[in-house]
Amino acid sequence: MDFLPIFMNIRGQRCLVVGGGEVAARKAALLQEAGAEIVVVSPRLSPTLTEQVRRWDISYRQGRFCATDLDDVVLVIAATDDEAVNREVSELARARALPVNVVDNPELCSFIVPSIIDRSPVQIAVSTGGASPVLARLLRTRLESLIPSAYGRLATMVDGFRDRVKGRFADVNARRNFWEQVLEGRIAEMVFAGRDEEAVAALEKALVSGGEQKVGEVYLIGGGPGDPDLLTFRALRLMQKADVVVHDRLISKEVLELTRRDAERIYVGKERDNHSVPQEQINQLLVDLAKQGKRVCRLKGGDPFVFGRGGEEIETLTENGVNFQVVPAITAALGASAYAGIPLTHRDYSQAAVFVTGHLKDGTMNLNWPALAQPNQTVVFYMGLKGLPVICSTLMAHGMSAETPIALVQQATTPRQRVFTGTLGDMPERIAGEEVKAPTLIIVGNVVKLHDKLSWFRSEAMIAKGE
Repeated sequence: MDFLPIFMNIRGQRCLVVGGGEVAARKAALLQEAGAEIVVVSPRLSPTLTEQVRRWDISYRQGRFCATDLDDVVLVIAATDDEAVNREVSELARARALPVNVVDNPELCSFIVPSIIDRSPVQIAVSTGGASPVLARLLRTRLESLIPSAYGRLATMVDGFRDRVKGRFADVNARRNFWEQVLEGRIAEMVFAGRDEEAVAALEKALVSGGEQKVGEVYLIGGGPGDPDLLTFRALRLMQKADVVVHDRLISKEVLELTRRDAERIYVGKERDNHSVPQEQINQLLVDLAKQGKRVCRLKGGDPFVFGRGGEEIETLTENGVNFQVVPAITAALGASAYAGIPLTHRDYSQAAVFVTGHLKDGTMNLNWPALAQPNQTVVFYMGLKGLPVICSTLMAHGMSAETPIALVQQATTPRQRVFTGTLGDMPERIAGEEVKAPTLIIVGNVVKLHDKLSWFRSEAMIAKGE
């Protein structure tokens, strides 16, 4: 180890910052978060540091650094663009055995400032020993995605029970086992879901019984439109935690591969005209798996509550007393429109957006067509590929112009994305000879005119344009 990782308590202690630029301002902000009493020395200050001096009541001495600036301080940071000044600060501080950091010059440092993940009271520091601050920042970003922001609240709750747990379990191994159950189990998940009061009550109960009982739970997770980079942090964490993954046909292989590799995978996908697993059977499957004590990831394409039948599933879970969490996602309409360069609303084209299902039943769609055919709005049809001719003809029958732009987006946000554009009058004919693969989304409205101008996503597949 080139540096000993330590955490210093500088709350209320005088800390010196030598320098008045933007780098010095960033270091001052870090010291302020730690509760230090800050002293700044510099001939002049940047606008940012000027505002910090005013807002945080920082002591500021205008002028060049001198040895007396080190009097009564416990820590020193040199952040000037003058190498000679930085070296002088370092040498004088070391002579007084004061911790000193010279920004971007590890050789002059007795300590370095790491890249920090702050979940107070939990703090994680990442350092490369000054070799590459950029690499440290990138590593911190990776870790940020794996560590829920609620860890701070979890640590605070645990701290409140430490003495009682010590009194309950005399053996250190028993205490460790108890805390592992709590921190890796349902109580921690309650905190992550914002149910702090329930978590405290559950922890009280576990303390009395001697441990947390293993209880199954269902994670109703939105897998988004297909691009794994669009998953939320919570979705990714719970996908990695689940014992069983129950997934549908619309989940992209890239997203499915992010689930735990040793988890059992159960496919319950529905294809057009072939509902091989009835919804009622899926609902009961989730209940049965959870009651076996398993953590079940119900992975659904898009968002669970936008044409995903998530409401029906949690109704059954509630009726059977099964714990569950719902993790929302970017729904298909948002992902498809963004990647196709078609904004759903635009001041010049559309002041409203309507989401409807384009699923045919007995060859028809029972929709409020007069409301959908209104001007200055965008209509998005989910699951409308088979019903595209009906959609086009019925909208025209209710007053929409045959020249109204329409787009069909195939497998949006994935490398297999294709975008077909046309009008209500000619779109069915345009795609008649194409091999269009589900899932698809249909966007109707003048915003489709912006596709050629605003589209930034280019997949490996050809983008089919209606020209």
